[in-house]
Amino acid sequence: MTMPAPRVAPLRADCVADSAGGLTFDVTANGACDVAHLVLRRSDGHDEVSLPLTPATDGRLRAALPSTVALPEGRWDAYACVAGDEPRRLVPGTTDLRSLAARAPSGSRGHVAVRIPYATRQGNLTVRSWLRAPHAEARELRAGSAGLTVRGRVYGTGLAPEAYAELRRRSLPGPVRRTEVTADQAEFGLAVSYAVLEPGVWDLWLRPGGEAGPRVRIARLLDDVADKKPVFTYPRTRVQTPDGPVEAGPYYTRDNDLSVSVTREGS
Repeated sequence: MTMPAPRVAPLRADCVADSAGGLTFDVTANGACDVAHLVLRRSDGHDEVSLPLTPATDGRLRAALPSTVALPEGRWDAYACVAGDEPRRLVPGTTDLRSLAARAPSGSRGHVAVRIPYATRQGNLTVRSWLRAPHAEARELRAGSAGLTVRGRVYGTGLAPEAYAELRRRSLPGPVRRTEVTADQAEFGLAVSYAVLEPGVWDLWLRPGGEAGPRVRIARLLDDVADKKPVFTYPRTRVQTPDGPVEAGPYYTRDNDLSVSVTREGS
């Protein structure tokens, strides 16, 4: 009779974020380890980052991912490779992300880098990374009876007098809706009227330099919430349009980008 293989306890990693955008991982591993690495693999399988794990306090192993190490945008699954064994998937231990809640990057490098560790539905440790150059941060949303107002800040570029915002209907050809932007140094404000939007999903973009400048996706990244969609919810409202009544409201996508959903009433 073949005996089942003994169950191996998962390796746990405590994570601490710093205000510069770096992460520290403390992995609980029994026994001395001459060679150990923490491995981050992007979920699409195209990239891998290996960080040395070195002895820390209480028999744990520590790896650091400083903000200066590039981590392309995506979802990165975390593994530990200890003493030459096969990489083992890590599960989250204690996570301290308090520094992210008040983070205000300077944008002087021309980009904003954000890394947020979180637990997947299977209970594993994954790091969500964003790398935006430049970046338009949505800081305050107000969903009213006729539309949406957005206050935000741009990083990595300036706001020209000719700056404006665009709404682009996703996956469908058609006209781009333009809306004015108010600017106060790096701070911007804009208003979206639901009545001018046909049914569909409309993505919000900032054009900080006008037509000649970059198109920057408006998103909310600078906090400690990896997935905004189920956490930040906003009311939908009924609006009369030339094509009939619709229901509209803002939401954050799976990538924490800001969009507006417009549906025909009753659909």
